[in-house]
Amino acid sequence: MTELPNFYPAHPEILLACAAMAYMMIGVFVREERAMGIVHYLSLAALIVVGIAVLPMRGQELMAFNGQFVSDDFTVFMKILILLGTFLSLIMSQSYLKREDMRRFEYPVLMLFATVGMMMMVSANDLIALYLGLELQSLSLYVLAAFKRDTTRSSEAGLKYFVLGALSSGMLLYGCSMIYGFAGTTSFDGLVQVLGGDQTASVGLIVGIVFLIAGLAFKISAVPFHMWTPDVYEGAPTPITAFFAVAPKIAAISLFVRVMMDPFGGLVEEWRQIIIFVSVLSMILGAFAAIAQTNIKRLMAYSSIGHMGYALVGLASGSEAGIQGVILYMTIYLAMNVGTFACILAMRRKGEMVEEISDLAGLSKSNPMLAAALLVFMFSMAGIPPLAGFFGKLYIFLAAIEAQLYVLAIIGVVASVVGAFYYLRIVKIMYFDEAAEPFDQPMGSGLSGVVTVTSIVTLLFFFVLAPVLDSAAAAAAALLAG
Repeated sequence: MTELPNFYPAHPEILLACAAMAYMMIGVFVREERAMGIVHYLSLAALIVVGIAVLPMRGQELMAFNGQFVSDDFTVFMKILILLGTFLSLIMSQSYLKREDMRRFEYPVLMLFATVGMMMMVSANDLIALYLGLELQSLSLYVLAAFKRDTTRSSEAGLKYFVLGALSSGMLLYGCSMIYGFAGTTSFDGLVQVLGGDQTASVGLIVGIVFLIAGLAFKISAVPFHMWTPDVYEGAPTPITAFFAVAPKIAAISLFVRVMMDPFGGLVEEWRQIIIFVSVLSMILGAFAAIAQTNIKRLMAYSSIGHMGYALVGLASGSEAGIQGVILYMTIYLAMNVGTFACILAMRRKGEMVEEISDLAGLSKSNPMLAAALLVFMFSMAGIPPLAGFFGKLYIFLAAIEAQLYVLAIIGVVASVVGAFYYLRIVKIMYFDEAAEPFDQPMGSGLSGVVTVTSIVTLLFFFVLAPVLDSAAAAAAALLAG
């Protein structure tokens, strides 16, 4: 009698995929007006249940599907961040969808399928599993980008994302095929054995790794594969932009770290220079290109490019401290970005969304609480102590210095100082410019709740720094041990 495979390590993903398919059925058989409300709340419940299902797997290294799927402390930590990002994005989107007449049950279902893909990416232990997770996420995100189908901007955002996404997938697949051709295996464990000897890696294998890095760099919108980011961020509906800025970035950087440090951990010297090049370009472009922006969503796009550059500094260090820094940075990045986009969603006048930075003029007088929250997020992104963003950059740069990457750390600090200019400019506009017409109030309970929680976390992060650092250290150790 054939023994059934062990599905336990993948049961959170299976649960979420089954929930998403069941919600599609509800959407089909229940009247449309009621279906959206039901599916929305059930989706939030599913994310909570899956988050609870992930937690018991801490402290264990589990394999499934013939070693193609792995679960350890690293995957548990990053999956919790992804689920949290999706959960908060769903809460933020509720009032927006109702107002913009976009309440369709497909919206939360697509977000759930994207989340399943992200969780698969984080647990991938094989190049084929990696690609399956990546494409499940990407296909859902293409549709979400163009979800507001009756507007040209949203349709254009979806099309640009799809075309450039297809190009990146092609590069990634070409890299995978080169690696398979020269190493004879797609398994991460198999690649470790092949590359574990004293022999140097062949040129063909290095070329394959370069193409793989190019495909993954697109997913985190690192320079020079960032072209889609500003247009998609600006064109997509704001709650979807908030989702794009958080969960997929966390999943992609987790995958990036796993691929580089697990199967190719012995080739750090070969790929480090590429990561440094991409990191430096991302930090510089993120710092300087955002200065000229007048649209706050485009500014956040360039800010996101810069943040991914900082995260790659930790990867370039190639050490456990560097990986710990990346994990901490992405945790803080989640809180800062979700909070900022919640504030952007509150920018409404006469029922219409406004997105110009100049629309924030005098916000401290018309809505002091919203202005204070946005001030906290801007100061944190600029890396001003004792806010959360400072600790994220501190541990990233300390890891770079420990790895003797002094020039990279100096460039990072300089780019951070330049980036502080456009963050502080927003604060100056809110507090010192002539008051513009006030925004619509109230914000809505979901949105105000997200703003309150994320601003408190960002402001008082130093109180929870030690336990988060310990968890990040355990996650980094689990990844390198694997």
